[in-house]
Amino acid sequence: MSEAVSTGLLDRAIRRITEAWRDMASSVSGEADETLEAQMQACLAGRGGEVSARNRAAKLAQTYLTQNDAGRAGFLRTLAGFDSDPDAVAAAYAEVQAAKDVAERATAKAALRHALEPPRLRLLTQFTSIPDGRKFLVDLRGSLLKLRGGDKLLAALDADLRGLLAAWFDIGFLELQRIDWNSPAALLEKLVDYEAVHAIRSWRDLKNRLDSDRRCYAFFHPRMPGEPLIFVEVALVKGLAGSVQNLLDEKAPVQDPAQADTAIFYSISNCQSGLAGISFGNFLIKRVVEELSAEFRNLKTFATLSPIPGFRRWLDPLLAADEPRLLSDDEAEALAAAVPAETGSQALAAIVGKRHWWRDAALRKVAEPVLTRLAARYLVVETSGKRAKDPVAHFHLSNGARVERLSMAGDTSDKGAKESATLMVNYLYDPAKIEDWHEDYAGEGKRNASTAVRKLARGWS
Repeated sequence: MSEAVSTGLLDRAIRRITEAWRDMASSVSGEADETLEAQMQACLAGRGGEVSARNRAAKLAQTYLTQNDAGRAGFLRTLAGFDSDPDAVAAAYAEVQAAKDVAERATAKAALRHALEPPRLRLLTQFTSIPDGRKFLVDLRGSLLKLRGGDKLLAALDADLRGLLAAWFDIGFLELQRIDWNSPAALLEKLVDYEAVHAIRSWRDLKNRLDSDRRCYAFFHPRMPGEPLIFVEVALVKGLAGSVQNLLDEKAPVQDPAQADTAIFYSISNCQSGLAGISFGNFLIKRVVEELSAEFRNLKTFATLSPIPGFRRWLDPLLAADEPRLLSDDEAEALAAAVPAETGSQALAAIVGKRHWWRDAALRKVAEPVLTRLAARYLVVETSGKRAKDPVAHFHLSNGARVERLSMAGDTSDKGAKESATLMVNYLYDPAKIEDWHEDYAGEGKRNASTAVRKLARGWS
């Protein structure tokens, strides 16, 4: 379903945009075989006033949009080539060095900053004047990120574009909106298309996620109406949820949200690849906590039910290498007994590599306590620099959450088994402690966790 929706959305969006830009571009004079560089020079020259400038920007955007992948790469490299004039920069820097007092130096520095500003910044800014220009630039950066690689010129273009987008998409400009079953069909299609954590399989599945005991909120930018930047799906339940399959069960009875005591954030999806590196998630969660607290006074607990996508990537090589002290002697013996002819580490690797192993009561009995302990260690102890090794853990700990509880068979999908051996984790958001827990992690790298999880993370030694 998702692929079909994605293709339909893309085709309709391109058709609508190109029709609008084609009309604007048709009024621009110039040779039909005019080079990209010449088109960009014409945009920078700014002849003919504001309307002409908008039309030239539309023509340039249309040129990009109608190119194949190779053509778009060439467009971006040509755009990146509109860099600062090195002679002007050198002359301005010399004026700074020659300044005789503070006032003269301040004036010289201002001139240097102006000289350093590359013309491509003005070109990028011109696209905001055309219909859907802000969305065009977001998508342009999405393509740029795929192509950039080690190309330093494209990296410089990306730095410029990211700076513009970070300013334009500042949290102060964003609007929080609830999405429900009565939202426009085009928006619901995008929800299906952008869901990145737990794929929406059908319209019935989507309707279930938007029922009365569910909530979905998204951030929007006023210049990109109908285009969510990020959205979160929430289940209103009693107690901490430990299984995403249970949460998404379409046959489960609808609960009375007035009786719920817990809000479970079970999916957070970024929608615009071109806004990578510009974070909205922490603001979104805090705003939604405020919204839900105001709507439901009965809610006492706010927590996630989150995947652990890096767990198997960390664990599998350690098992393959038979890493010393990964398992206690008792654990290794029990695992070897469950999988004859294998050592402890190889036995655990064999278990998690077996399809639907958690349905075997004997295998689960021996593997569950070991995997849960190792997952606690991975989340609370293992590091990547000063940050948590797991990317989802880093996200929530950065936002001011704590690691609350681990659940085996929390995600029994193929993806859940492959990435996290079916384990899921609850991150707790306590409104009274969010800022303190954020400072603990951001300032000292301290990872707050419940007593039970911390005890697990200390391990057997």
